[in-house]
Amino acid sequence: MAVAFVGLPGAGKSAVGRRLAQRLQLPFVDSDHVIEQRIGCSIREYFDREGETNFRDVEQSVIADLAANARGVVATGGGAVLRQPNRVQLRDRFHVIYLRSSPEDLFRRLRHDVKRPLLQVADPLGRLRELHSVRDPLYSETAHDVVETGRPSVSMLVNIILMQLELAGVTLSDPQAEPPP
Repeated sequence: MAVAFVGLPGAGKSAVGRRLAQRLQLPFVDSDHVIEQRIGCSIREYFDREGETNFRDVEQSVIADLAANARGVVATGGGAVLRQPNRVQLRDRFHVIYLRSSPEDLFRRLRHDVKRPLLQVADPLGRLRELHSVRDPLYSETAHDVVETGRPSVSMLVNIILMQLELAGVTLSDPQAEPPP
C-alpha cells in the first residue's frame, strides 16, 4: 500500500510526506515536481501561459501515472482533487491522508510565498477561505484519514500519521525493495 497526501496549499503535504517516507525508508514523490519535469518549466509559468485547464490536464495525467505505479509516499498539489478521475485514482490506489488546516493557519504560513499561482491575489486570506470552502468536501471525500495540522511540528504530525496507519492496519512497503534476509 502507498500513501498520498491531499490538502490546501501550505498544509505541509510535501514536508510531512518527505519526512514520513524517510521514517519508513520508502520513496517520496511530489506530484508538482513530476509535473514541472514534464512541462519543462515552473507550474506558475505554465499556469500563466497555458491556463488552469491545461495545467489540470497535465496534473490528471501525472496522477494517473503515479496511481498506476503506486508506491511509497506521494504529495499531491492542492487542486489535485478538483477532478473526479483524480479523486477516484487516489482513493482506489493509495491510503489518502487529508492534512486539514484552517485558512488562517495557512495564511500565516504562506503570506510571503510568491510561488503559488492561486494565491497571487489582492486578498490571499479570502482566496484561502474560498479554496477551503470548495475543496474541503473533496479532500474529505477522497481521504481515508484526516489529520488536523494546527500547530504541531512536522515530526509530531508524522508520529500521529504513523499511529493512524497502524490503527487502520495499513502496511506500507516498497514493492521494489529487497525482502529481508
